[in-house]
Amino acid sequence: MRLATITAVALALSTGIAVAQTTPAPSGATPMPGSAPAPAVTPAPQHVPAINPLTGEVVSNITGTAVYGSDDKKVGSISQELMKPDSKTIDRLVVAEGGVLGLGAHDVALPISQFTWDQSKEAFTINKTADDLKAMPAWQNPSKEAMATPSDTSH
Repeated sequence: MRLATITAVALALSTGIAVAQTTPAPSGATPMPGSAPAPAVTPAPQHVPAINPLTGEVVSNITGTAVYGSDDKKVGSISQELMKPDSKTIDRLVVAEGGVLGLGAHDVALPISQFTWDQSKEAFTINKTADDLKAMPAWQNPSKEAMATPSDTSH
């Protein structure tokens, strides 16, 4: 019984090796009866460059975009878009410099005019370095400050 099992396994393995060693039929040729069809060749997907997210109408695409400094090093990413309340247009972008997963980052709000889209990096560039951003005053999210400050309910 044991010899029959070993023989069956050996036969199955040798058949698999023989099938794997067969060469596919040339393109356009009719496959031999009983042979597996040649695998289809699918072209590699083409990389579509990212467009400047400031040119679209969906502003959620801006958040998370990388920002590179004048020294060609990544200085952070966009964490917020700020708008003028009266005109409802984005006028500043908040760059989160440093930190891990959004924690401990130094947020700096910069006018949108300071950002340039770099197609090759698929990121924004600014004329500042990480040290320049660290030296700037931090932008504080007013809604987070309101939540962090307990309201005075005593009379």
